[in-house]
Amino acid sequence: MPDIGVRDALELVTGALSAAEDRPGQRSMAMHVANALESSRHVIVQAGTGTGKTLAYLVPLVLSGRRAVVTTATKALQDQIANNDLPLIARTLGAEIGVDVNWAVLKGRSNYVCRQRLDEVLGRGSKGSASGSASGSAAAPTLPDVDDLGATGRSAALRIDEWCRRNVSGDVADCPVAVTERVRQAVTVSSDECPGAKRCPHGETCFAEQARAAASAADIVIVNSHLYGLDIGSGGVLLPEHEVLVVDEAHGLEDILSGSVGISFGPGTLRWFAGIFRRVVSDTDLHTRLANAADEWKRVLLPHAGRRVAGATGELLSSSIREAANNSLLLINECLDVLRGIATSDEDGNQRKLRATTAGGRLVDTLGTMNELKSDWVAFVPDNAENPVLEIAPLDIGRELNKRDFWNTRTAVLTSATVPANLSARVGLPDEGFDAEDVGSPFDYETNSLLYVTNTFPSPNDPAFDAHVHDELVHLIRAAGGRTLALFTSLQRMRDAAAAVRSRVEVPIIVQGDIQKNLLVEQFADDEATCLFASAGFFQGIDIPGRTLSLVTIDRIPFPRPDDPLLSARREQVGDRAFREIDLPRAATQLAQAAGRLIRHRTDRGVVTVFDPRLATAKYRASILSAMPPMRRTVDRRQVGDFLAEIAR
Repeated sequence: MPDIGVRDALELVTGALSAAEDRPGQRSMAMHVANALESSRHVIVQAGTGTGKTLAYLVPLVLSGRRAVVTTATKALQDQIANNDLPLIARTLGAEIGVDVNWAVLKGRSNYVCRQRLDEVLGRGSKGSASGSASGSAAAPTLPDVDDLGATGRSAALRIDEWCRRNVSGDVADCPVAVTERVRQAVTVSSDECPGAKRCPHGETCFAEQARAAASAADIVIVNSHLYGLDIGSGGVLLPEHEVLVVDEAHGLEDILSGSVGISFGPGTLRWFAGIFRRVVSDTDLHTRLANAADEWKRVLLPHAGRRVAGATGELLSSSIREAANNSLLLINECLDVLRGIATSDEDGNQRKLRATTAGGRLVDTLGTMNELKSDWVAFVPDNAENPVLEIAPLDIGRELNKRDFWNTRTAVLTSATVPANLSARVGLPDEGFDAEDVGSPFDYETNSLLYVTNTFPSPNDPAFDAHVHDELVHLIRAAGGRTLALFTSLQRMRDAAAAVRSRVEVPIIVQGDIQKNLLVEQFADDEATCLFASAGFFQGIDIPGRTLSLVTIDRIPFPRPDDPLLSARREQVGDRAFREIDLPRAATQLAQAAGRLIRHRTDRGVVTVFDPRLATAKYRASILSAMPPMRRTVDRRQVGDFLAEIAR
C-alpha cells in the first residue's frame, strides 16, 4: 500500500471535485473498507443516498493494490464508476503519489458484436456447402440462407460493420446505429453457442475476447451482478481470479444470485437452438420436431404458471415436465448426431456447424442436470402466459455459496443505501466472519422531509380502501402543485388510480406504460407540475433531484406475494419464522428504496406518504420503520398540506 493514509487519499480525490462537500459518512465508510481489506474480513456497510459510496470503497481498494471485481445492478452505476470515479482517482492519486491503477468493464459475450457473424450476414464469406447424412436423412446440399435481414436490417448491419472498423470495444450499447432486436441477434452470439477463440477465424480480433483479455490484465473489473452470478454458476470460468469482491446495491444480491446460479428452460430455449440449427441443416423433419418440442414445453408449462412443479412423490419435477425434458434430450442428441455427420467445405460453414454443436451440447448438459438436482432446489414457472419458462433455483443461496467455499476465497465488501436486516444470513456469510456498519446519511431528513402515514384508512383488504387512496391522492397532489411520484404495488391499482384521479386534478398525469421508461422519467423531470404514476419497477433506480419531485406516495406496504412459488418454498423451509425472515425484510427494504426516491440532494425537500394504515398500527411496524430514512413522522394531514404548500411556494 502506498505511504499515504486512506483519509488523506480520499481528501485528495474529493478535493479535486468542483463541488466538493464535507461527507463524514464517506470517510467513515472508507475506513471500514480499508480495515476489511487489511484484515481480510468481510464488511457490510449501509450508507445512505448522497454518502459517496463508490469513492469510499474505490479509494481504499486502489491503495490496497489487491485485484478486485466490482458488481453493480445498473448500467448507470457501472458507467459512473468506469467513466467518472476511477478516472478521477487515477488522475488525482497518480499525479500526487504515483499510484497506478487500471480497470476494465466486462459484459456477457452477447453484448459484443461477433465479427464472424457479421461476415456471415453480410455475405463476405462463401455460403459454403455441406454434405453427409444421418439416420437415413440427407443433410442439406447447401447451407440454408436464414440471415436475410431485409433491406433495412442489412443497411444497419453495414453501418455496424463500418462502426466496428473504427471502434475498439464492439459493445453494442455504444453503437450509434439504431439496432433492432433482430439485427442484434444476427450480429452477436451468446456464450452458449460460441465455440471459443481458438476455433474461430476472428479469435485474435474478437471483441468479446479482447474485453476478457483487458479484464484479465486489470486491477479492477466492473461487471453487472447477473454476470457475476453466472461466473459463480460456471465455477469461475467467466471472470479473472480476484481477491476482493465489492457488491454495490447489495440489497438485491440474493435474488440476482438465485436467478443466475439456477437453470432456466422453456419453449424459447428450443426455438433459439432451432434458429442456430437451421443455419446448418435443412432437414425439415428435424425443424418440425424442434418446433413441436417447443410447443410441447409450452403446453406442459402453462398449467403450472405461477406455481411450483414438484412431482407427487417428492421429486423436484412433475412427471409431465420430466417427460418433456427426456424427449427434448433425445431430440437434441439426434440433432447433434446429424451435425457431427456434416462435412463443410469452407470456414463460414464450419463456424455455423461449430456454433450449433456447441449450443446443442450446452442444452444436453442443462437437460441432464435437471434430473440430478436435489430437494434443496425448487422448480417453478413464473406467472407469464405468453412465454412460460421453467425456473430451477436453490432454496438457500447461502448454502450453495458455502458449498463452493465462496466466502473463504475472497474478501467481500457489500454496500447499499438500504441493507436488509438479514442479508448476511440469506447469502451465507459466516456468523463471526464479517462486520456490519451503518455510516448514516449526509442529508438532514429531520428538517427537510416528512413521513406521513394515514392511520384512519380502512385495511388494504377492505373494498373501500382504494377509494380512500384516490381521494387522498387528489388532496395531496393539489397541495404539492403536482410534483408527485405515485407508486403502486400492482399495475392494475396504478391504472385504476390514474383513471380516478386524472379528471379531478388540474395537473398532467403520465402513467407507466404510456411510453418508454427513460422518456417517461425525462418528461416527468422536465415539467414541475407533472405527476408520474408507476409500479414496483420505479421503486429504485429513479434519480430526480430538486422541486420536480416533492411528494412520493406508496399505496401499500410492498409485501411479496404470498403465492410466489420460490418464496413460498423458502417460507416452508423456515417454518414459523417465515414472516420475520422472508416477508418482513423484503417489504422493509422495498419500502425504504421507494421512499429513497424523494431526497436525492442536500437541498431537496418533500413528503413520503404511505397509505397503508398497518404502518401506523401493526405490531411489526417498528421493523419496517427502522429501515426507512430518518424522516419526521406525522399522522396529521393538515401538517402535510402546509409543508407541501410551503415547498410549492
